[in-house]
Amino acid sequence: MSQNEQALAKTALYDLHVELGAKMVPFAGYEMPVQYPLGVKKEHNHTREQAGLFDVSHMGQVLLHGEGAAAALEKLVPVDIIDLPAGKQRYALFTNDAGGIMDDLMVSNLGDKLMVVVNAACKEQDIAHMRANLGEGVEIEVLEDRSLLALQGPKAVDALARLQPSVTEMVFMDFQTIQINGIDCYIGRAGYTGEDGFEISVPSSQATELAKALLEQPEVEAIGLGARDSLRLEAGLCLYGNDIDTTTTPYEASLLWAISKNRRLEGEREGGFPGAETVLAQIQEKKADRKRVGLLGQGRAPVREGTELVNAQGETIGTVTSGTFGPTAGAPVAMGYVAFDYAAIDTEVFAVVRGKQLPMTVAKTPFVPQRYYRG
Repeated sequence: MSQNEQALAKTALYDLHVELGAKMVPFAGYEMPVQYPLGVKKEHNHTREQAGLFDVSHMGQVLLHGEGAAAALEKLVPVDIIDLPAGKQRYALFTNDAGGIMDDLMVSNLGDKLMVVVNAACKEQDIAHMRANLGEGVEIEVLEDRSLLALQGPKAVDALARLQPSVTEMVFMDFQTIQINGIDCYIGRAGYTGEDGFEISVPSSQATELAKALLEQPEVEAIGLGARDSLRLEAGLCLYGNDIDTTTTPYEASLLWAISKNRRLEGEREGGFPGAETVLAQIQEKKADRKRVGLLGQGRAPVREGTELVNAQGETIGTVTSGTFGPTAGAPVAMGYVAFDYAAIDTEVFAVVRGKQLPMTVAKTPFVPQRYYRG
């Protein structure tokens, strides 16, 4: 056994993945299922048509306690946390002093505490960042003993409602404490596929029990990381480390929707987050050196991450950061960064694949309609 294999962590559902015939791969320091016998394309389509169950227990889960938790956290993100209503969640970004994105995260208000879910590869640095900056009045509780399941797809609510009928009353971005099959869970109605669905935080000791109960529902199949990637890419959603990182600002990353109005220029709590000067100046000037865009291929060949993008004259203008063949879109879909002058919708650019220049069109994202349940 190599050192790398020994160093990989396992989620509470590892044995279940193996039992279900998953192909396990290293991902963010964990052994994770990339696909099951169904195969990536069928798993993708099943999630779009019915419901898919994903193990996302590698992500970090943290509770913040203390009256000043919301105000303290707000100083680290360009998002309104102070006025986040109880029972709701919000997408947020940790920024650095240059305005670069340190991680993207979900923040939920449980009334007497906040829950923060961070990316697996960033969780240790994120927890250290919070410990260093939230101040003494905020207690940081890292939930080492909880797992995270994502149930995604148009039939997710039907499957879950058999175990807990009250989930039908939730709408997109609702978050609550609830019992599912007698198990104490935190649950949000959101996800990473563009479909309706739920993310469920469950005690690790009961994660397999809950996963099996969900997989017993006729609509639900186990889905791996391969389909998770093609689903989120079609939905136009960023993957941290690929599409956003410490070198990209929220403006460059086309994540303006993730910057609350009251944190922008002339907002009631303008700025006050790391890198605010840079980020707010880019928003005001509507200008940066480069911009994240969606890219639609004209043939059938997928264009992968790291592919060079050129203009009609063959000059380098950018790079693909994520790319695959979109089963639902029926075409190669990608996102990447291009020089600002090439970021307008319908601009033609070319991906250099094995020496050939494949035409691609700058396109609006998402590539498939989002179907979140808003009530």
